[in-house]
Amino acid sequence: MTKIYSAQNAIDAHIIKGLLEQQGIGAWVDGEYLQGGIGELPLIDLVTVSVAEEDYEKALRVLREYENAES
Repeated sequence: MTKIYSAQNAIDAHIIKGLLEQQGIGAWVDGEYLQGGIGELPLIDLVTVSVAEEDYEKALRVLREYENAES
C-alpha cells in the first residue's frame, strides 16, 4: 500500500476514496478512528488514503484532475 492523499478529516478521505473507486482503483482509508485522539496525537497525516503500488500513477492522475477541477 502506498499513501496517495493526506486528508483533513474522515469525510474528506472517503470522498477521495469514492472518487478513486469510481475510476476502478481500490483505495483504503487509514487512521480515521484516530481522530478521537486529537489533543493527544499530532494532527499531521492523521487520516490518509492509500492505494496499491500498481495503481499509484493512475490514482495520482485522478487526484490531479480532481484538484484542478476544484480550483
